[in-house]
Amino acid sequence: MTVTGLEHTTVPADTGEVTLLIARRVEPDHEAAFERWAKGILDTAAGFPGHLGHGFFRSSGGDAPWFLVHRFRDAEACRTWQESPERAAWFADCRGHHHTEIARRKLTGMETWFAPPGSPRPAPPRWKMAISATLAIYPISVLGNLFLLPHLTALPLLLGSAVTACVFNVLMTYVTMPAVSRLLRRWLAP
Repeated sequence: MTVTGLEHTTVPADTGEVTLLIARRVEPDHEAAFERWAKGILDTAAGFPGHLGHGFFRSSGGDAPWFLVHRFRDAEACRTWQESPERAAWFADCRGHHHTEIARRKLTGMETWFAPPGSPRPAPPRWKMAISATLAIYPISVLGNLFLLPHLTALPLLLGSAVTACVFNVLMTYVTMPAVSRLLRRWLAP
C-alpha cells in the first residue's frame, strides 16, 4: 500500500458523533480485490462498540476516488477502532490490492466547517452556522431535485434516500460549505 497526498485533520476531542471519511484511489483492473478488502474492513469495524454505521461508495470512473465512511458514537469509539489490532491486520493484508489513500477527514460537527482545528478562534454562534448551512444546501437541493432525483425513482425509497444523502453530504462537505464559509468569513467571525 502506498500512501501519498494524505491529508490529516486533527480535531479536538469531542463528546459528539464522529464521522470518518476516507478517499482511496484504486488502480484499474484491481477494483474487485479492493472492494473485497474494503467491505471486509467495514464489516470488521461494524462489530466495534460505538460504531454507528458505515458506507461504501464506488468510484464514478476514471481517477475519481472510492469512499469509505465510518460513523462512531464519539471520539473514543473512533480512536478504539483506529488503534485496534483488527484494523492493523486489515492494513497489513492489503499489499497487492493497488489502492492509495488520497484523503482522510475526521468530522465532528458543523464547527469543523467554520473554525480550523486547533484554532483559538471559537466557532460562530449556531444561528449563523444554520444560516450558512441553509445557503450551502439550497443549491445542492435544487440541482439534486432537477438532475439526481429523477434517476432514482426506480430505486426503493430507502436506497434512493441513502444515495441522495451521500451525494448531498459529500457536496456539502467538499464544495458548498467551504465556499460559503469563505464567502461569509467576515460575517461569521467579525
